[in-house]
Amino acid sequence: MINHALPTDIGLAAEVAALVNEVYAEAEKGMWLDGTDRTSAGEIAAMIDAGRLVVARDPGGTLVGAMHLQRLPTGEGELGMLVTHPGRRGAGLGRDLVAYGESWAREQGLTTMQLELLYPSTWTHPVKKFLYDWYTRLGYRVIGTGDLADDYPALVSRLATPCDFLIFHKPL
Repeated sequence: MINHALPTDIGLAAEVAALVNEVYAEAEKGMWLDGTDRTSAGEIAAMIDAGRLVVARDPGGTLVGAMHLQRLPTGEGELGMLVTHPGRRGAGLGRDLVAYGESWAREQGLTTMQLELLYPSTWTHPVKKFLYDWYTRLGYRVIGTGDLADDYPALVSRLATPCDFLIFHKPL
């Protein structure tokens, strides 16, 4: 079951943060300084409170995936921080989460979905290459490259390698 997280779900922020950090530790290995977490329970709690966190649970209620979902001030829907439990990879859960986000955006009257993919600028990371190809198969196209130093300056000092982020759009 995929739905927006509710603030009344006690402990969810810590559970989601642990899953995100576990997945991103492998998915972005070599891109960050050792010991750098992708998120915190506080950041996840703020997403939940703002109605911007989507979670996926199996029939038994176990958390198996999550993503950040929002409307941008420029009028696009945006998904990010997409994760699926390592034991559930290849089962279509990531595709289901993306489809949920796109459906939500259409219901909001939005005509474009955006996502950003952090990408090393001097080497090819195998997981990032996989994600680039996967998002392309889902219909997303790169419309530009952002400069991390301009848009996310607090993150630059935590990087182990130079990175930019690719901005993808998909018409809905």
